[in-house]
Amino acid sequence: MNVTRSKVQAPKSATRVAHHPRCFTRYGLRFAPPPAFTLIELLVVITIIAILAALLLPLLARSKAAAQRVKCVSNLRQLGLAVHLYWDENSGKCFRYDGGFINGGHLYWFGWMGPGAEGQRQFDASPGALYPYLRGRGVELCPALDYFLSQLKLKATNASYGYGYNLYLSAPAPEPPINLNRILQPARTALLADSAQVNTWQAPASPGNPMLEEWYYVDNSPNQPNGHFRHALKANVTFCDGHVGLEKFVSGSIDPRMPLSFVGRLRPEILNLP
Repeated sequence: MNVTRSKVQAPKSATRVAHHPRCFTRYGLRFAPPPAFTLIELLVVITIIAILAALLLPLLARSKAAAQRVKCVSNLRQLGLAVHLYWDENSGKCFRYDGGFINGGHLYWFGWMGPGAEGQRQFDASPGALYPYLRGRGVELCPALDYFLSQLKLKATNASYGYGYNLYLSAPAPEPPINLNRILQPARTALLADSAQVNTWQAPASPGNPMLEEWYYVDNSPNQPNGHFRHALKANVTFCDGHVGLEKFVSGSIDPRMPLSFVGRLRPEILNLP
């Protein structure tokens, strides 16, 4: 009996795949790779990613700024509580901004700063008026004050304090300390606030190279503003009753030497005592 062997013909499509230069074999079968993105499809994907990034980045920036403001409010609230503890232990007497010269350096309300050039002074927070009530450090720096800014000049070897004391609560040295009974409207009288100032007279700053620096009091001087409106053009302020609020700068008070740093004046009515 003659058996005719029939030859199985492969489909023409399979034959064409077998000759594809990029085909691969799996389980004895040959497959062609899926088609790659065309240039137009790739450009569409890149455009969509760019649009999404443009939408998300501002939201992320606003979220970061909001978190910094919340942290600053917490710092100032704790500093305000420390001030109240100080008042309780000192018969309602307000501490002075300037404690005078001691141990070769200068004592301020926030600590001791040694002699030397800008950015090279030693700083010790422990002699500060509020240090015993804060149990160390951690609330004295505002996260919105950019210490990595190329135009920021340190006073000491490291960051020391990012907030300023209301100078009108500090009596001059010959006079007795101001008592709380002079603060007739504590909810409307500033205690501590976001502060900084523009320096043009201490190297490496100069008139041609103005620099931002920490500053440790706030007043209503028109010549050298020292409120720092670093939270979306507003400054956080702790008031004498303990609450923290946002304040706008006085119109026209932004320091023209560094207008984008938003250093200006707080309202005089929240600073001055009767």
